[in-house]
Amino acid sequence: MNRRYTLFAVIAAVGIIIDQITKIYIDRSMKLFDSIPVIENFFHITYVRNKGAAFSFLSSASWRLPFFITVSIVAALVILIAFRKLRDDQKLAQTSLALIFSGAVGNLIDRVRMGEVIDFLDAHWYRHHWPAFNVADSLICVGVFLLAVDMILEERRVKTGI
Repeated sequence: MNRRYTLFAVIAAVGIIIDQITKIYIDRSMKLFDSIPVIENFFHITYVRNKGAAFSFLSSASWRLPFFITVSIVAALVILIAFRKLRDDQKLAQTSLALIFSGAVGNLIDRVRMGEVIDFLDAHWYRHHWPAFNVADSLICVGVFLLAVDMILEERRVKTGI
């Protein structure tokens, strides 16, 4: 197997495993809506469940579950296709796509298993809360950020002919 596929598989597997272990731990060790301050007025571990997407988008739609499962599967397939098209020297893009893939699959597992996603990372400034999120969401965000950095670097590389 090509080394870059092995790296993709390892990053994706580790991301999915960490995401699922943290969600299982939260589910088994906390009651829904329990909150543990980590940094007062800034960051708590707060157990919530989200039937929708970011900011509870579509959480009350009757067709939300098949929609989100389908979107997650399509996204995972698109990521795999995009990964195949990368050059061997595009290490940052490869890592980025593996992170995004692991996050998408981590949340897909929750949706298939429970019909909703476990969130528990609660960043806030006093009473002004950002929506709670999880490891999978973090993997997706970091992956998207790194992919944007890679795209900027790739554009510079093409322009300068390096």
